[in-house]
Amino acid sequence: MAVKIDGKMVSARIKANLAERVASLKERGVDPGLGTILVGSDPGSVKYVAGKHADCAEIGVNSIKKELPADATFEQIAEAVQELNADPACTGYIVQLPLPKGIDENAIIDLIDPKKDADGMHPYNLGELVLHARGDITTPLPCTPRGVIELLNAYDIDLDGKEVCVLGRGITIGRTVGLMLTRKAVNSTVTLCHTGTKDVRKHMLEADVIIAAMGSAGFVKPEDIKEGAVLVDVGVSRVFDEEAGRYRVKGDVDKACYEKVSAYTPNPGGVGPMTRAMLLENVVEMAERQL
Repeated sequence: MAVKIDGKMVSARIKANLAERVASLKERGVDPGLGTILVGSDPGSVKYVAGKHADCAEIGVNSIKKELPADATFEQIAEAVQELNADPACTGYIVQLPLPKGIDENAIIDLIDPKKDADGMHPYNLGELVLHARGDITTPLPCTPRGVIELLNAYDIDLDGKEVCVLGRGITIGRTVGLMLTRKAVNSTVTLCHTGTKDVRKHMLEADVIIAAMGSAGFVKPEDIKEGAVLVDVGVSRVFDEEAGRYRVKGDVDKACYEKVSAYTPNPGGVGPMTRAMLLENVVEMAERQL
């Protein structure tokens, strides 16, 4: 029977550990704080940011909120970024994406102090990840890829030498997870598939582990995977459920695959909670580096 990899359980364990580390930091005079910049009132973004601050309260990290109207200019958003860069109470922060149309997101991200980049997505930090493939890394790591690896480690799923097929080349997971999986500390062999890949299903059949991050509901079918593979479902699609009369979140993996694999992450309840936990991990680690 396939093992269901429970991201909620693992993330709860991580947050309990983080709460102890935060208490220790405060005893030593360091008070971690997570900042968020939210532009506009997109319901998904509002909910996501609120979840971040709820997580902070759970482990004792201070919350620093900056909210701007949907018509905020580039200069106003840049000013908010510079304020958090200069704020000693802010250990790390995120700029919630997407930003309103017409705002250059990359230019805003470039303004973030790399040492306060809680998402681990600043070009400097991604460059450090590329450069330090063989040694330790002391810069923030991308949250979702880190969450995937931590989740598999928690279930003693060995990635050393394994063939990993990644579906999707988005920067949040597809391209960055390959950087982390090919580090010597992990040591996987990665095939990155995308819309230009000629025979995606051939690569899936050869993989020991499939990380699906396409946003294509139910794309991975039982006939696409080998017996005993491990499936990590990071895809998110909103699909209308005719019977329920409402939209539901669907992953990239057809649930019929579960009977064929050795382990799988459910969606929701798999990688999502780990992404949130890794954001907190980054913030706490940045605070610990101040000692």
